[in-house]
Amino acid sequence: MPENDPMAVDPIQPTLLVTSETPSPALDTLPEACSACRRCALAETRHQVVISRGNPRARLMVIGEGPGAQEDASGLPFVGRAGQLLDQMLLSVGLDSNRDAYIGNVVKCRPPDNRKPTAEEMASCLPWLESQIAAVDPAVILLAGATAMEGLLGVKGGITKLRGQWRQGSGTVLGGRWLMPVFHPSYLLRNPSRQQGSPKWHTWQDLQEVRRRLDQLANGPEIPAGEPSAERGL
Repeated sequence: MPENDPMAVDPIQPTLLVTSETPSPALDTLPEACSACRRCALAETRHQVVISRGNPRARLMVIGEGPGAQEDASGLPFVGRAGQLLDQMLLSVGLDSNRDAYIGNVVKCRPPDNRKPTAEEMASCLPWLESQIAAVDPAVILLAGATAMEGLLGVKGGITKLRGQWRQGSGTVLGGRWLMPVFHPSYLLRNPSRQQGSPKWHTWQDLQEVRRRLDQLANGPEIPAGEPSAERGL
């Protein structure tokens, strides 16, 4: 892929980026359970809950902020312009969003006027997200935007400083997983430049690193010592 053309698309190759395990039955009951949820006020204004799209056997999970109007209408995450860009971003490093990724959000219901979910709303929805992670069992989690990072990890801060840095999960749900914060696709839509040093260029670098990590994990569980240089424990 040319160095000066981030987001150009490589042909899809046969993948080792999915597991052979049968998806957890817990995923089958999640839509009904979330539909009955009244833990926060978002349930009062939603049209439907938005759980996931993609492959529950994928080694990669992508987590965004929350549903927008199109997602609320369709019941699927990342189906608007940001979702189309997300698909293109993944495809630029040879990842098919339907085959090689499982995609969801921090909150399952659309916040009114597409506002950012509150801390209370994210906390109310966290058990559902954690149950998804446990059921899908991804090796790598891509955190799309600052809200995803805050909602899952409780980490607040500018995504510009935190993006592209590997974080190694710990605890019951995140233990043994690798997490990478990246710019949200909606931010990249507002900053479309592909020049070196631009947000889109940095995102392409980050996604190439994610692809390398997935390939390493597919070929064996050991990650070479000292690679990459920026890793943080959770």
